[in-house]
Amino acid sequence: MNQLELDRHHELAAFLRSRRARLSPEQVGLPRGQRRRTPGLRRAEVALLSGVSPEWYTRLEQGRDIHVSVHVLESLARVLLLDANERAHLFFLALRQPPPVETFSPTPISPTFQQFLTQLGTIPACVVDPRSTVVAWNTAFCVVFGDYATLSERERNSLWRVFTLPTPQRSEEWKELTRVVLAQFRAEYGRFIDDPWWAKQIAELSRISPEFRELWARHDLRGVPEGRKSMHHPLVGELIFDFRLLQTADSEHLRLMMYTPRSNSGTAEKIERLLAFESDMPTVRRSLGEERNLHV
Repeated sequence: MNQLELDRHHELAAFLRSRRARLSPEQVGLPRGQRRRTPGLRRAEVALLSGVSPEWYTRLEQGRDIHVSVHVLESLARVLLLDANERAHLFFLALRQPPPVETFSPTPISPTFQQFLTQLGTIPACVVDPRSTVVAWNTAFCVVFGDYATLSERERNSLWRVFTLPTPQRSEEWKELTRVVLAQFRAEYGRFIDDPWWAKQIAELSRISPEFRELWARHDLRGVPEGRKSMHHPLVGELIFDFRLLQTADSEHLRLMMYTPRSNSGTAEKIERLLAFESDMPTVRRSLGEERNLHV
């Protein structure tokens, strides 16, 4: 075993010991019994509750090079009362891969994070979940891409918006956007393949969109962390952005998309003009009409 592997096994052992030491017997449903010389659970207790032998678990905490299955890791995570971040850390240390995800549970946006979006001012920004649904946004985002507060959950789904775009609005840029959005969607789909929502969405889009059927069969995967976007807005004309997709600290499932106005393009000044309509959002809504300003 090389030094890097040795370090990883030792880090895993130290992590398990630290999480075992912070728990009391009562927290896992065991009687306290006699006084303990050291805080926390005993190794034998963790082994018993996890369904492994005390000898095997002892070797694991000693940093030995032994095989650990996903099933055992899930049992350890449950017994040691690990939160989502700790569970992911356990899997990376033991298997060098994230834990499996069976279903997606929507994560609420904290008031602090919503305030951050608001304070971005002339930078349109939104938060996107793994299903490609926009779940939070700021006013700049709405005056550029449409009033998302008036849309249903399905209408806020980027995949649905792209593949149900009216035919007259489809362009070469639209074709490229379909490939990008679908490749991102498929990359997330692999993590939630047992979630019935995904199968339903895929089946419905396959039924109504020949473009979706063709692209889905290609099995393309792509992440688009950053790039450039230009678009036409019916009120102020051309807008040019540098966009970047960032992981949020609120949840491993949420991504922050920020559209920074490109320097010397006049985009920031145009968004300031659009924001002047903030108290009269219907004006912006009427200007957009049936047109969908699509985003990556």
